[in-house]
Amino acid sequence: MKKSNDVLRKEVIEAIKWEPILNSNEIDVSVDDGIVTLGGTVDNYTQKKEAEQTVKNIAGVKAVVDDVKVDLYFSAIKSDTDIAAAVIKVLRENWAVPDHLLKVTVENGWVTLEGILHWNFQRKAADNAIRYLEGVRGVIDKIKIEAEIKNELEKEFVEKALRRSWLLDIDNIRVRVDNKTIILSGIVSSLFQKEEAERIAWNTPGVCFVDNELLVEVD
Repeated sequence: MKKSNDVLRKEVIEAIKWEPILNSNEIDVSVDDGIVTLGGTVDNYTQKKEAEQTVKNIAGVKAVVDDVKVDLYFSAIKSDTDIAAAVIKVLRENWAVPDHLLKVTVENGWVTLEGILHWNFQRKAADNAIRYLEGVRGVIDKIKIEAEIKNELEKEFVEKALRRSWLLDIDNIRVRVDNKTIILSGIVSSLFQKEEAERIAWNTPGVCFVDNELLVEVD
């Protein structure tokens, strides 16, 4: 059943309150036809990302607009040089990230990642590693994906991969392939399903970009 704005807003606030690392009093919530906008301030980048992910997992949410700002405690403020050194170290220690392919710049606590990687999970791993570093206010992702595998993508392979997931109703998802790009369209019943379909598509050998046009429609 489709939830009213008031009901969904109440559920979002309760979900945020349930997370031990979040302070619900710091986060503002507004809802308009399933689109949840988060505002306010939090103490670190980890909390910002946690709040966003918490909301994405709630049934009835179609999209999340994350306008939460990171307002660091004075003791948590680090110089850009110190943050850059910490980022380089944590990326070097992460087996999933070929750090030699990335360029790191930091300005006012914002970390920018540039370079070319072969897989999307490597890009995700880089962001996940950085989010826990002290002093980081946000991450700007300018990484491009260029697959090592040169074979042409096959639509049937993507559809089979999507069908293997019990979370998805493949009958409502359409797949198109344009060179190295996979286009997903159709309807899913939750934001979680939309992101899961995209994650699976990104795992396709040879893919360089996924255009996720899936619409979230709540019954």
